[in-house]
Amino acid sequence: MDATTPFTAHPIAHVRSPYARRIDAPHQPTVVAGTETGAEAEARIEFVDELPAEAFADLAGFERIWLIFVFDRSEGWKPKVRPPRGGGKRGVLATRSPHRPNAIGLSAVELLAVEERALRVRGVDLLDGTPILDIKPYVPYADAFPAARAGWIDAIDASQGQHSAPGPKRPRRPSGAISG
Repeated sequence: MDATTPFTAHPIAHVRSPYARRIDAPHQPTVVAGTETGAEAEARIEFVDELPAEAFADLAGFERIWLIFVFDRSEGWKPKVRPPRGGGKRGVLATRSPHRPNAIGLSAVELLAVEERALRVRGVDLLDGTPILDIKPYVPYADAFPAARAGWIDAIDASQGQHSAPGPKRPRRPSGAISG
């Protein structure tokens, strides 16, 4: 396969989450300030009928899983985007923007239960109905690099504090309010 060969993928599951609109969902799974409940949301990953149950049979026992999904409501992309934490525009590939050259996303979520034809998870930032392309187990020795540098995000963390990302909803000022 070369760079000009198209690639086809099909959903293996769909998310059933409490988030109907982008404004409702957190920017990251663990950044829940500003959401309606202020807590990490629970959701279900419902497998398509064509996927044999044997494919997800051994997920029980994993605390976290990676969801590889499609930003199916993304409306195109630009090479530079303005991240929600502030600062100037950044190259899209140096951000976690949903507006990407290929509208593919990745989230690590907590696996609560393996059910018949579904997974119960917590800590989603996905909209209801989002197509899931693949699921992989989160393996701490291979997937965690706590001392890794985070480029331009390290500078924002130093000035604003870690986890300073805004929630999905910003409080609206009452008409006539003056900011101080």
